Amino acid sequence: MKQTSFKMSRHSIASFFLLFTVSLAILSGCNKNDVIRNGKQASSYPSDVLDKWMAMQIRLMTNATGIPNQAFSRHFAYSGIAAVESLAPGLPGHPAWSNKWNGLTGLPDADHPKNYFYPANINAAMASINKSLFPNASSADKLAIDSLENALTQEFLATKPASLIDKSAQFGKEVAIAIFNWSETDGSKLAGSAYTPPPGPGLWVPTPPAFGNAASPYWGNNRTVIKGSIENTMPDAPIAYSTEAGSPFYQMALQVYESSQNLTDAQKAMAIFWRDIPGVSSPGHWLNILKQAVRQTKVSLDKAAVAYALTGAAINDGLISCWQAKYKYNLVRPITYIRNVMGHTDWTSYLTTPGHPEYPSAHAVLSMAAGDVMQRLFGNVGSFTDHTHEYLGFAPRTYSSFVAIGEEASHSRFYAGIHYRQSIEAGMVQGTKVAANIFSDRKE
Repeated sequence: MKQTSFKMSRHSIASFFLLFTVSLAILSGCNKNDVIRNGKQASSYPSDVLDKWMAMQIRLMTNATGIPNQAFSRHFAYSGIAAVESLAPGLPGHPAWSNKWNGLTGLPDADHPKNYFYPANINAAMASINKSLFPNASSADKLAIDSLENALTQEFLATKPASLIDKSAQFGKEVAIAIFNWSETDGSKLAGSAYTPPPGPGLWVPTPPAFGNAASPYWGNNRTVIKGSIENTMPDAPIAYSTEAGSPFYQMALQVYESSQNLTDAQKAMAIFWRDIPGVSSPGHWLNILKQAVRQTKVSLDKAAVAYALTGAAINDGLISCWQAKYKYNLVRPITYIRNVMGHTDWTSYLTTPGHPEYPSAHAVLSMAAGDVMQRLFGNVGSFTDHTHEYLGFAPRTYSSFVAIGEEASHSRFYAGIHYRQSIEAGMVQGTKVAANIFSDRKE
């Protein structure tokens, strides 16, 4: 894999989060002896409960039908925010987080930190938010949600008073209700409204084999989950369209065609590994990467929740930014150009071309946004192996950093034959800018 320099050491997580608030002690690099372990802070607990709920959400994403690939970013983001907010009473400096969420209201008032058992807070919040976000889950999956919630509750009751567990669960459920209500107003329900693509040379048209309508054309109108996350992230216009053989645009398309005629086994494996559909979806793939990272680093419950929220937010908001650009520029896909202009009428991309405009690459935006956020949060973890698609029979892949994962996911779309190089490069820059905005100390 491509070597990438690490931006932060593992011990520098705290200094980064001081951009939010000096008092956000949950992410400090303090000595373990200094951690409060009397149950008053969420940092007192391991991330085991959240690990189980991440696995459950991955299952739900994998089994879900009728949901566009990019739409799973909402499930990821809102669940992560529910996790953080359910821990609010035990998070020092918590208002710094509440001030970041874009328009979230209706959260319950918190009692004294000592009056909660935080694993129970998260357990109830995650059960509730997943039931709400996956209303069409199968009977088996709905039963699995209930079974996990009940099993964990019984585990808690073995050592904690029922009154404490009940109070904690009630708080978690109220948080989940507020966040789901917030999610219902983000505009996503209108994203698939009727749309007529603008006609003209070099503009997107439906692509083979299905020649379907434009996918989620108004996704870019969705409200972001973090204030200011997509400011100044719009990429410059793509290379000027031309059908002339010597033009930069023609040469850009020729790169895609020539690559498709000489794909190596390694390039094919990369493209297939990052196909993600069928499978856990692209956001779901990154959720599984996060789950593996949390296990590898053995972070506490609070840190896992923050990572869940910010990685999901980066993907969600990055895709909103991406869709704004896609439907602003409406650039023609390689398969259309290669067939209609270059004359290779039977040519097809290695992977099926998605039903939306070309520029920029959504995989590049979401992968670089997620990889950059995880790099900032987890720092240098050394070698990282992604086992996401082993259940499909794919070999795991090993990387030198989380940013390196994002880079490979981005470039895989070129070998898949569905993106020009420029679209990938623009998407990588766009995703990185979204991540930077999320971590900026913006004064509202």
